[in-house]
Amino acid sequence: MESCADCGAEERGNMKVTVYNCRAFDEKALFEKYGKELGIELVLCPDAPDEENASLAQGSQCIDILTSRMPEELVAVFAGYGVKYITTRTIGYDHIDVKAAKRLGMTVANAPYGPCGVADYTVMLILMTIRKMKRIMERTNIQDYSLKGIQGKELKDLTVGVIGTGRIGRMVLQNLSGFGCKLLAYDLYENEEVKASGVPYVMLEEIWSQADVITLHAPLTDDNFHMINAETVSKMKDGVMIVNTARGALIDSEALISGIESGKIGGAGLDVVENEFGLYYYDHKSDILNNRELAVLRGFPNVTVSHHMAFYTDDCVNTVVRDSLMGCKYFVEGKENPWEV
Repeated sequence: MESCADCGAEERGNMKVTVYNCRAFDEKALFEKYGKELGIELVLCPDAPDEENASLAQGSQCIDILTSRMPEELVAVFAGYGVKYITTRTIGYDHIDVKAAKRLGMTVANAPYGPCGVADYTVMLILMTIRKMKRIMERTNIQDYSLKGIQGKELKDLTVGVIGTGRIGRMVLQNLSGFGCKLLAYDLYENEEVKASGVPYVMLEEIWSQADVITLHAPLTDDNFHMINAETVSKMKDGVMIVNTARGALIDSEALISGIESGKIGGAGLDVVENEFGLYYYDHKSDILNNRELAVLRGFPNVTVSHHMAFYTDDCVNTVVRDSLMGCKYFVEGKENPWEV
């Protein structure tokens, strides 16, 4: 990918946005297209924002980032260059110190994509987990066509607990409704659409005790950090299967590993893990990774791990590029902005 020095700003008007983490193979052309349509001058940088390249944002009221950490110190550096608006091309924004940004007079925004991509991927991970697909694929690769150890389960015989019924959680419930499984839902704020569909809301204790499969679709907050931990795992059904396409820190990795090793947890499908910042979306095949839990999890035959890319579809990439720039334009023009958090 080209370096920051190779990414010039193309003059499109008097509004300027500095884009970090800009991927040349899928985002760059879209940024150029929408920048031209919206009359925005762009500085495109392939690297994550840091103190060294923060000067690229001088003259920009807005910066556009991905999942790179933006702690208070870095937020302050950008504020010093006159940045007033930080938008992330993601639904989640827990990688940004929002409180620090607001103290410094900065606005934070996100760019939610449609729920279908992650919801589809979630159902795929559920099916892969209950049918032991990782083991099947590994055996097929070495021409081992035996059946022992790969007997799976059918969704019609299972109870699935969906934690979090926002747009993605609701779409997962809709997708699963055709499989004949029993569905349970939990959310701090119950949704009328879910109630109307006949899916009951229950307390977390009931999810733990009744669900054969638990799938997470909640944002990460201080209150639900490590919501799946040693104590909650002990309350779950033997052989429970856990799917996470939300945020890695919703699960205590050590508790998950212990549960898998003891057989309490029968399998897992993980698109996110703890401590993934700076790891995912980069080529690390020759590196020693500082994430021992990830190495252990990847080694289990009943755990499928992907690299935080359940969202990654044609529709998603187009949406987040377009809407992140639209949010910048609305902010600069003083218009109502639906993406501010």
